[in-house]
Amino acid sequence: MENSSNFDVIIIGGSYSGLSAAMALGRSLRRVLIIDSGLPCNRQTPHSHNFITQDGKTPKEISQLAREQVEKYDTVRFQNGLAVKGAKTEYGFEVETRSGEKFNAKKIILATGVRDIMPAITGFSECWGISVVHCPYCHGYEIKSLTTGILADGDAAMHYALLVGNLTKDLVVFTNGASSLRSDQRQKLEDHNIAIVEAEVDRLEQSDGQIERIVFKNGTTAPVKALYARVPFVQHSDIPEQLGCEMTEEGLVKTTAFQQTTVSGVFACGDSATLMRSVANAVASGNLAGAAVNKELCEEAF
Repeated sequence: MENSSNFDVIIIGGSYSGLSAAMALGRSLRRVLIIDSGLPCNRQTPHSHNFITQDGKTPKEISQLAREQVEKYDTVRFQNGLAVKGAKTEYGFEVETRSGEKFNAKKIILATGVRDIMPAITGFSECWGISVVHCPYCHGYEIKSLTTGILADGDAAMHYALLVGNLTKDLVVFTNGASSLRSDQRQKLEDHNIAIVEAEVDRLEQSDGQIERIVFKNGTTAPVKALYARVPFVQHSDIPEQLGCEMTEEGLVKTTAFQQTTVSGVFACGDSATLMRSVANAVASGNLAGAAVNKELCEEAF
């Protein structure tokens, strides 16, 4: 591949969705640049699950194999770095990295992901993705039947209780302060022998990411071996905003069914554009984005 700063497509983010998009485009002989900083959001997670053919592999094993396979397509180039600026140009789009390098492309695929915001609870971040988890489908089987907590309130607590109650009968809801649960929700939890603890959480005692107990501000404790929690997130990159992409109420990049954003020529896939955060879904949305971008390029040239 010739050494040039002009490409058909720049993919910002080289994790699962970005690599999947690159494979689809590489197989269509598109000149692709993947810009990636090497910091996926699931890097602390020990194993990935619920992805057929890859169940139980580490996230790094999956991404390394994916990259090796994408590297076989010689029209795909990798650039290590953090993309910090994106702008519309006469050529299409220009992307600049933190080191000042600039690249141009006709199309952009945003595979930038999101960044989870950890609560101010000592020990939480150390356990995140290991014994404090967000997804029953990604982690629930491995922690089934354990003494399990749900760190949530209101509808979020009920959502988790509904799904997790199928995996363990030793379940407690920790609302981290006075609860907003309605009387009918409280009754539903009581009917399923799910206790509610409204004490404020001080810290999580843990060892190497494995939670052992919750310590509350009133001095009491609760032994747990696993904890479900939903944390807020922000876009990992502000390039979608720079390009003028419309966002959803949840803070995701708004896309069509074919991963097209509200900005012509800009597509988004993976965690930045969906609440369904899983490796399998990221791969699927990246594959779709790559095919959609290639189709658009074909239509413009034919």
